[in-house]
Amino acid sequence: MSLYDKIRQTTAFIQPKISNKPRVGIILGSGLGGLVDIIEKETSIPYSDIPNFPVSTVQGHSGQLIFGRIGNCNVMLMAGRFHYYEGYSMEEVTFPVRIMKALGVETVVISNASGGTNPAFNIGDLMIIKDHINLCPEHPLRGPNDERLGTRFPDMSQAYDHDLINMAKAISEEQGIGVRTGVYIGLQGPTFETPAEYRMLHVIGGDAVGMSTVAEVIVARHAQMRVFAISVITDIGISDIPITITHEEVLEAANAAAPKMAGLVAALVKRL
Repeated sequence: MSLYDKIRQTTAFIQPKISNKPRVGIILGSGLGGLVDIIEKETSIPYSDIPNFPVSTVQGHSGQLIFGRIGNCNVMLMAGRFHYYEGYSMEEVTFPVRIMKALGVETVVISNASGGTNPAFNIGDLMIIKDHINLCPEHPLRGPNDERLGTRFPDMSQAYDHDLINMAKAISEEQGIGVRTGVYIGLQGPTFETPAEYRMLHVIGGDAVGMSTVAEVIVARHAQMRVFAISVITDIGISDIPITITHEEVLEAANAAAPKMAGLVAALVKRL
């Protein structure tokens, strides 16, 4: 079955279960599942029930599509995402973004937990992503292009919407939340980076590094959706003193910062 046909099949399964067309799609990363509390929920669908959907295998990812409202805005939220390192193809990793577009989403909001490569950053900082560097070994648009889904060569000169970035900065000032702005580097994982790799990634222009987001952004732009993305800095790996990083510690740091992120995201969505 072609990707286009899979999208049609999955969309036909979901549409009868929702009462309103979502305008904003939200993707939650590791430890940030508590953000579901900002939504006035109408419908929840487990990934395991959805045709053509993979099932998340990562701790901290609950695995369901949630439909509802934030203020007056209809939203759909991915509570748990998929990663290339889990063994999924890039088509599978980004398939939910295709479904967002098919259901009517115009703007995608993406969150993640990431490691800081900028020595000025601190654990718990929020970083608005202004650009990315793609170092993943596979590209989500590799292969024949279906013009019904997007152009062969998408423009990535403004992958992260400048207006949304400025709006989020203004909200952060209103809420008294300090935010960073920086460049996110996407790697395959699942290993955390070595200290030398952290330093190298900063030298080439990265402020944070993670194992998600980039492929989702590329597909969202291929589908002509606006993108806003934000990271929680959950570890700093550029010290000369060896520091052991565990997934549990990443989840703990992400959960601690989640309320600040939830407030910022909720306010941003309400203004869209």
